[in-house]
Amino acid sequence: MTSKARLKERLPHLRTILATLVALAIILGGLFVWRGLKAGQAQEWEQAPLPVVAMQVNPREVPLALEAIGTLSAVREVELSAEVAGRVSAIRFDSGAQVGAGTVLVQLFDGPERADRAAAQARAAFARTQVARSEELAPSGAEPRERLEERRAQRDQALAEVRQLDARLTQKQVRAPFAGQIGLRRVNPGQYLNPGDAIATLTDLSRLYLEFALPQQNLALVKPGATVLLASDAYPERTFAARVNAVEPRIGEDTRNVTVQAILPNPDRALRPGMYVTASLELPVQNGALVVPATAIQTSAQGDSVIVIRGSDARKGGKAEYVPVMAGRRIGNDVVITQGLAPGDVVVTEGLLRVQPGADVTVVSPAKAGAR
Repeated sequence: MTSKARLKERLPHLRTILATLVALAIILGGLFVWRGLKAGQAQEWEQAPLPVVAMQVNPREVPLALEAIGTLSAVREVELSAEVAGRVSAIRFDSGAQVGAGTVLVQLFDGPERADRAAAQARAAFARTQVARSEELAPSGAEPRERLEERRAQRDQALAEVRQLDARLTQKQVRAPFAGQIGLRRVNPGQYLNPGDAIATLTDLSRLYLEFALPQQNLALVKPGATVLLASDAYPERTFAARVNAVEPRIGEDTRNVTVQAILPNPDRALRPGMYVTASLELPVQNGALVVPATAIQTSAQGDSVIVIRGSDARKGGKAEYVPVMAGRRIGNDVVITQGLAPGDVVVTEGLLRVQPGADVTVVSPAKAGAR
């Protein structure tokens, strides 16, 4: 077979191979162009600045306070009881009533004591008459001087017996030692009481003690007369004010805490002994504090961090940089930053989740950020 004939036989195979190569070239070229377009779009998206809300951190004064959980107790509170045994003849109070100082609350049967007092008073009256007669006769010698002295002693003895019975009659009464509110009644008319049996509690609600504990490292910051602000879940819309009255001189051996006592005026009787409250001891203001919103802080396993905008005009935009910080006290919705920031830094406060380290950002108003 001649070479011309062989070429003629291979020509269809060559055409098939050539068509395959052309098709592969077209496919590869399309893939290359598609990847180039995609890379260009990605590059264009990365270069587009991200809109964020930011603020410039400037030093300012912030109030200082030490917070703790406190307990309220009454300045004056007593459990009423009888001094002597006796049968209850009258109850002159209602549970929950407001009573004045010296009010008779419970009367025990005192019939024998009153009869004894009447007899003693009669003897005292007769003794006084005898003394008056002797004082008229003794100067003239009609009666010995010794008789006058004897009758005077008898008179004093009779008066002392009256006072003794008056004291016994007083013991038959249970009086309010101070003005306050009576608790629940625990006795009934006709009941026999022994000394010390509980009748009711009496509490003066006009002033209360607040006691709370602080770590020993804060001891130097606590001074008598300092203001303590109170908040109670019973009155979430109100704030109460107290003043430090005393500081326990001994540190707790188990807790290493110092106990602080404050006096709280309670004119409307809103707060009650036994309540738990949140106490905030006010301290002098801190100057030069750097404060950011709590939303600006990101917390991770490595600690807290914020996004700081770096650039020639960071208040308008620039490069995002993640900066580790140390957060201090919380003041409402703000947090004091103790380490990591410098005055004048521009910190991102909204839109943090979309920002990657080194990304370009532009600062917009909160209204525009919310509309996106």
